[in-house]
Amino acid sequence: MKARIILSAIAILCFGFVAQAQDIKIGYTNVEYIMSLMPEMEQIDADIQDYSNQLGQQIQTKTQSFQQQVQTYQQAAQTMTEEARATKQQELQNMEQEIQKFQQDAQSSYQRKLQELLEPVQTKVYNAINSVAAENNYTHVFSESAGQAPVLLYTKDNDPFTDLVLSKLGLEAPTGGQPDPSMPSATPPGQ
Repeated sequence: MKARIILSAIAILCFGFVAQAQDIKIGYTNVEYIMSLMPEMEQIDADIQDYSNQLGQQIQTKTQSFQQQVQTYQQAAQTMTEEARATKQQELQNMEQEIQKFQQDAQSSYQRKLQELLEPVQTKVYNAINSVAAENNYTHVFSESAGQAPVLLYTKDNDPFTDLVLSKLGLEAPTGGQPDPSMPSATPPGQ
């Protein structure tokens, strides 16, 4: 009798797991790929390239000014007093440090600007993902990758989730599969 109760309990428990497992619907998508197809990305790429060029021009102007002052100092150093030479050397060191700080600040500013430009597109894509997941009863949605590391390591068949999100956004996937996503490719300033 005890064995029947235990077997019945195990059967009910297993049935519960099977019933619960049937409610799970998992999808995956590539957010970067979807974003690369968004029409806004062309303008974002142009805007970030312009911003990068502006920062690069400022760095170049500061560097050229510094190099001119170094050259002027080198030419006049022989005729300067020891005190004037020391003062000018300190001035040049301060300028060099200011340029290095400006380059670091430009890198941070570039990253902030890129994030600011991408945020509305990311929000639009994430809202579409959430909407598609809710409409199609997905319980979990994974990203194919997170930065450089893949999040989805294996899937048995092709999940239509990305196509559903593209459709929700009014976009079509180009023929020939998913290319490498073309996120803004402008080189950060100072590089």
